Amino acid sequence: MVQQLGYHALRDIFSRFQAADPEPKGELEHVNAYTLVVAVALSAQATDVGVNRATRALFKIADTPQKMLDLGEEGLIEHIKTIGLFRNKAKNVIKLSRILVDDYGGEVPNSRAALQSLPGVGRKTANVVLNMWWGMPTQAVDTHIFRVGNRTGICPGKDVNAVERAIEDNIPADFQHHAHHWLILHGRYTCVARKPKCNACLIRDLCQYEEKTP
Repeated sequence: MVQQLGYHALRDIFSRFQAADPEPKGELEHVNAYTLVVAVALSAQATDVGVNRATRALFKIADTPQKMLDLGEEGLIEHIKTIGLFRNKAKNVIKLSRILVDDYGGEVPNSRAALQSLPGVGRKTANVVLNMWWGMPTQAVDTHIFRVGNRTGICPGKDVNAVERAIEDNIPADFQHHAHHWLILHGRYTCVARKPKCNACLIRDLCQYEEKTP
């Protein structure tokens, strides 16, 4: 595993990310906190592009927990059957919608523990919702962040929880809010898995990856 980069290198890296993209945004389309929860839950082992394609029509008719319950599991399946694991995901979305209606008055809670108690909502999903909807400096570590963190030395760790802690412990506080978006976008478009685009990388000179592509 590469060594954790120091404070000054990290400040330089995130200053560059910020200059290039001051307000990075998640790419999952949503209209409120509830549709964000649903979109993130549906995105597990699926692409944002594929989820957006499926949810555009869905969210026009089911943008609240009660409307989703009214649509029903079979109606939901018709909208999301192009997404991987759609049957299990549909079950979870209907279950979490029922819980939101019965226990939370149809509102999405803004605590990690409450979000993680919902079917199909893990720590990563909860962190995405807390960050994107409520502006909390939570870090949702996906495969892109795990790869970038360990490849570059920005936030190395043996598992996603260790990488999450490395971000929280080492990245300067003023970059925490947008940190996971910058890292996801960097991993999605530049520091890609098979052949990273090192020649187009903003942080090439600070990155610890030894096998840089020409």
